[in-house]
Amino acid sequence: MKNVDLDRIENAVREILSAVGENPDREGLKKTPRRVAKMYAELFSGLHLDPCRHLETFFTETYDELVVLRDIAFNSMCEHHLMPFEGKAHVAYLPDGKVVGLSKMARVVDEFAHRPQVQERLTTQIADSMIKCTAAKGVAVVLEATHTCMTCRGIKKSGSVMVTSSVRGLCRSDARTRSEVMTLLHKK
Repeated sequence: MKNVDLDRIENAVREILSAVGENPDREGLKKTPRRVAKMYAELFSGLHLDPCRHLETFFTETYDELVVLRDIAFNSMCEHHLMPFEGKAHVAYLPDGKVVGLSKMARVVDEFAHRPQVQERLTTQIADSMIKCTAAKGVAVVLEATHTCMTCRGIKKSGSVMVTSSVRGLCRSDARTRSEVMTLLHKK
């Protein structure tokens, strides 16, 4: 939270409450601006962090088959409406002599998600960091998410799920590997 100006956010939230016709000094809203400021600090906590740092610790292994971590729950904020979207990330990689801890993959997802985001960029950032920081032979990332900017406002289509994918290295160029990884990522 050191890079977040909580007082400035708090003042802005007070102004928004006034602008919509509310009284920010009313009992139920009195502490809301500070709570919202702390919430934004938490939701955007990945902005000033380098997720690749989680992938610096690895284990030397001769394992050369796919490693898949499915159903990594995440939440993020749509940068277009500042409304949440949440879902599951599925990450696969083809190691080249080193494997990373499973929790490290989840941490990468979380830190990229905790920024103002669009799902397409989030998917790409996770894939790019996995390929770059692990020197994997291949990477595939699939994200499935529900966007409140789609379900609670505007078109109001509850139940709609957006799916994005980003594929790198052998997971993209080798048809058999791509087929296997996509089967594993989508398996229910």
